[in-house]
Amino acid sequence: MSKLEALFDAVIVKPLESEETQFGSIFIPDAGKDRNEQGEVVAVGPGSEYGGIGFIPTQLKVGDIVILPTMGFSRLQFNGDEYYIGKEREILAKINKEENE
Repeated sequence: MSKLEALFDAVIVKPLESEETQFGSIFIPDAGKDRNEQGEVVAVGPGSEYGGIGFIPTQLKVGDIVILPTMGFSRLQFNGDEYYIGKEREILAKINKEENE
């Protein structure tokens, strides 16, 4: 079976299911709303070499929940699933779970 692998400082994110609004028996999808996508990191590249600085490793880990920008990440279809792929530095935020939730 094929598996996605991130290279350099790329991050591959699987979007989390977006919420839909329901009025009676009619579902209204969240499509068309300009909002940031949340997703789970499924692959992270090792990092990248920067001239004058050296190698900088990536900070995110597989399983992290992140907030993506509304534009910038590429949409990717792979084995029937949808993913986003882009550079780690373009991710807006990581959602940290509280230990006492």
